[in-house]
Amino acid sequence: MAEAVRHDNTARQLRLLSDALDSGRLGPVRRLVHSLAPAEIGNLLESLPPDRRMVVWGLVDPDDDGEVLVHVGDEVRESLLADMDNDEIVAAVEDLDIDDLADLVDDLPDTVIDEVLKSMDRENRERLEQVLSYPEDTAGRLMNPDVVTVRADTTVDVVLRYLRLRGELPDHTDHLYVVNRRHQLMGWVALQALVTNEPGTPINRLIDDELTAIHVDDQADDVARRFSDHDWVSAPVVDNGNVLMGRITIDDVVDIIRGQAEHQALGAAGLDEDEDLFSPIRRAVRGRVVWLGVNLLTAFMAASVIGQFEVTLERIVALAVLMPIVAGIGGNAAVQVLTLMVRGIALGQVGPSNASILLWKELRVAAINGVLIGSVVGLVALAWFRDWMLSLVIASALLINFSAAALAGVLLPLLLKRMRVDPAVAGTVVVTAVTDIIGFFSFLGLATLILLR
Repeated sequence: MAEAVRHDNTARQLRLLSDALDSGRLGPVRRLVHSLAPAEIGNLLESLPPDRRMVVWGLVDPDDDGEVLVHVGDEVRESLLADMDNDEIVAAVEDLDIDDLADLVDDLPDTVIDEVLKSMDRENRERLEQVLSYPEDTAGRLMNPDVVTVRADTTVDVVLRYLRLRGELPDHTDHLYVVNRRHQLMGWVALQALVTNEPGTPINRLIDDELTAIHVDDQADDVARRFSDHDWVSAPVVDNGNVLMGRITIDDVVDIIRGQAEHQALGAAGLDEDEDLFSPIRRAVRGRVVWLGVNLLTAFMAASVIGQFEVTLERIVALAVLMPIVAGIGGNAAVQVLTLMVRGIALGQVGPSNASILLWKELRVAAINGVLIGSVVGLVALAWFRDWMLSLVIASALLINFSAAALAGVLLPLLLKRMRVDPAVAGTVVVTAVTDIIGFFSFLGLATLILLR
């Protein structure tokens, strides 16, 4: 429901923006853009063709430029940065949070990075270098080192006075972290506990130490899963010595989850989730032709199987009519299983410990579906071609192909994962190739054995 509302809002904003641009008056466009949050502006920029995108980008409040750059895909960001001079880029990104700045560093020119580092104080420069020292898609790269810490031997009154002197808290602060003299994490105290307890209450009586912290080397997928499991707003990040390094907040996790969804949806079609909707034709062709080439190769493999039964097809024309049914339904069955597997692997629900149980379950589902669908298709073939043996052949071929779909759908994602290949990207083309080949071979092979005796 929330995603549908978001899409409706984007469509409405895009319509209003397009109408304002068509009118040729920039005043209404500027007012509309200034009424939107940076993430909404980024979404609109991705929805506009390059000429209109640059017009709107020029009307964005310079104070929002950095946040907007964080919320657009790599290709769109590249085009926006190309329209800015170095001073504009430095001004846009120098006030970003450390974790957001770390996301942008790889896209910035070296001269800009140098200027940004020079503009930062020593503490923030060291924090940025620390975050950049961790691999991408790890907690260390996602974390923001800006945390509020307190000591266990203080009282609520002392902490509240400290917070008032500090003046402001980092966004999404719902806990303060309790550390010892070596900055090792001892636990955390909820802000709610601070305002509901007596001023003289010792902090060590309010410490929550039941939940484990996130390790700097934890993968982004694991971080997102733990936030979902525990309903966290923020969580501390520690190193091997339990030293508090920073924290991860819910806004970063939402970006992870959204990125995962886009990756799975677009990766299955061989597309990059960061591809610009209006990217140049040459770049779009270059990004897609490799995937189409792989599909072409698998199509030739399936065609070569059909070619082995040329004589059978010449003598029984009805086989050519029914062949697409066997391959098509088998491919759909395989994609169903594959989708469940990719989701289970992403959530950590599928592994060597339960793969055999899952495979046995999917084989039984395939057998039942194969009998049901095979019976229906067999009866249709019987009514169509008046041939009991042909009806038996296609029903049997469907049962075989459903079983192959279950095997491929369960085993291939696990194999690809072991080979460090993303099953969300490579899985669909592989399992559909398997069901095409097995489907054609079983259908035409059974026809040759049974109908041409």
